[in-house]
Amino acid sequence: MLALITGAAKGIGRAITLQLAHDGFDVAINYAHSEEAAKSLRDEVTALGVKAEIFRADVSVQEEAAKMFADVKASFGENVSVLVNNAGITRDTLLMRMKAEDWLAVINTNLNAAFYCSQLAVKDMAKARYGRIISISSVVGLVGNAGQCNYSASKAGIIGLTKSIAREYAARGITANAIAPGFIDTGMTGILKPEVKEGILKSIPVGRIGEPEEVARAVSFFASEKSAYITGQTLAVDGGMTMI
Repeated sequence: MLALITGAAKGIGRAITLQLAHDGFDVAINYAHSEEAAKSLRDEVTALGVKAEIFRADVSVQEEAAKMFADVKASFGENVSVLVNNAGITRDTLLMRMKAEDWLAVINTNLNAAFYCSQLAVKDMAKARYGRIISISSVVGLVGNAGQCNYSASKAGIIGLTKSIAREYAARGITANAIAPGFIDTGMTGILKPEVKEGILKSIPVGRIGEPEEVARAVSFFASEKSAYITGQTLAVDGGMTMI
């Protein structure tokens, strides 16, 4: 079966791609800017004995997302069975200082792209009466965060989108689930100042930063038959940050 991962070249997306390759999936690796990283990842995946190809597309642009899906189908000769909506950016600042373009950039990349790709994927999944749509949300989509109105809104939107897809397509054999990572050790979090990291660590009951591979293992579960009776759910991979 074929898995397509958006924003796959680095960080959590890279870990997800490697995990799904280990699980035996052929993988379509989407990237927007990190071509060399995408090529390196493709080579690493190919060495595992599965098929991998890279596809440059800004999935926040509907036409580019559509072309990517057509190219993936032509390259692999099959439809996408597992879609992982992972592409995401941040443009952090307080609400009063946030420019409209920063709001729109984050909403377009984090939420609109997931809509475009899910809509494209579900057409073939519905015909096949099988599919897995897994979208990467965030704990800030559950609880909010100061300085991240745009990011929090986009990640909360992912959860609503996921639940609606789950309700619409459960009878067609398609599941839709979201994963809400907490503080994960990636390039996006690596730029934070030590004192900021220390403050965040105090809010994590397990007392450590998460690894991208821990998010990837959750994706692996939702992509597998083990999760066939689970849909419309959001799994927080956060070391207990958002427990109720």
